[in-house]
Amino acid sequence: MSPEAQERRARHRFGLWAETAATLLLSLKGYRILARRFAVRGGEVDVIAQRGDTIAFVEVKARADMEAASIAITPQKERRIRIAAARWLAANPRAAGLTLRADAIFIATWRWPRHVENAMELRIG
Repeated sequence: MSPEAQERRARHRFGLWAETAATLLLSLKGYRILARRFAVRGGEVDVIAQRGDTIAFVEVKARADMEAASIAITPQKERRIRIAAARWLAANPRAAGLTLRADAIFIATWRWPRHVENAMELRIG
């Protein structure tokens, strides 16, 4: 396996670990995980979670340091989250009337994860 392929594989494993850590954090905060790695054509959301009457569409960003993680959500990524959130909501009509948010969880090596509520604007419809 080439060094580039090994690096890609290591990044992928780190990302999967970060998503698992994010779901654990959310569970500890009282959220119920509704979906992980929800993907549709043109969009994806790492975690969809509910606490009370709020549904959070959560993007997980894992980087070597917290600053790099916090600036890793691009406008294109926000668009992909909105597309996936709209498709998930269309398939889950019981969510109508609930509060919707687009959150982020930033994870960096040897740091506590940081959950930011309303990290992005969620414009659906």
